[in-house]
Amino acid sequence: MYSAATGKPHVLIVNASARNEGSVSRELVRELLANLEASRGPLSVTHRDLAKGIDFVSQAWIAANFTDDADRDENQHKELANSDLLVQELMDAQILIVGVPVYNFGIPAALKAWIDMVARARKTFRYTSNGPEGLLTGKKAYLVVASGGVPVDSPVDFATPYLRHALRFIGITDVEVIAAEQINSRGSAAMEAARSQISNLLSSETTPALAAGVS
Repeated sequence: MYSAATGKPHVLIVNASARNEGSVSRELVRELLANLEASRGPLSVTHRDLAKGIDFVSQAWIAANFTDDADRDENQHKELANSDLLVQELMDAQILIVGVPVYNFGIPAALKAWIDMVARARKTFRYTSNGPEGLLTGKKAYLVVASGGVPVDSPVDFATPYLRHALRFIGITDVEVIAAEQINSRGSAAMEAARSQISNLLSSETTPALAAGVS
């Protein structure tokens, strides 16, 4: 989980906002990363910007995914190549940061596509006699949620609980939510509340494993 090249804790940042300029979630993700580096030292970072494009599940993708790896032909391996890359990025990360704009009460389509690409049986979860078991244990995740009108974790927020569940399904259970909520009505107060969450979270967290270099 540490970068072999640098020996630094490795962070995967997934941005889902369709906006590059004026995006609240992107701005807060940058601030969270800066605060993490200030509190924990230099980090190795991979950026995955879903606004630049992502594959969606197709009939060919499903057929390839449900074929055992040893039996896949060249075209099936090509069909899964981008998904394999996204899975590897997630497996390599010790810390996951997801920028989550709330669109129409849920997550952007591109972020749902990312979940579909990384929730892979035999890679990020497996089926057991006791039910599904997530394989990506020992990671820390931050969900940086920005909403125009939806109160986060309210009955009409279908984004935050879905992402918690999806991450838990693949084994990521240590999830913190940083919320800039109801920005349309709260304005700068929503941003300041999110910044305060970032500061309070990082000051209260204990990170002996990270400091000692233990993954």
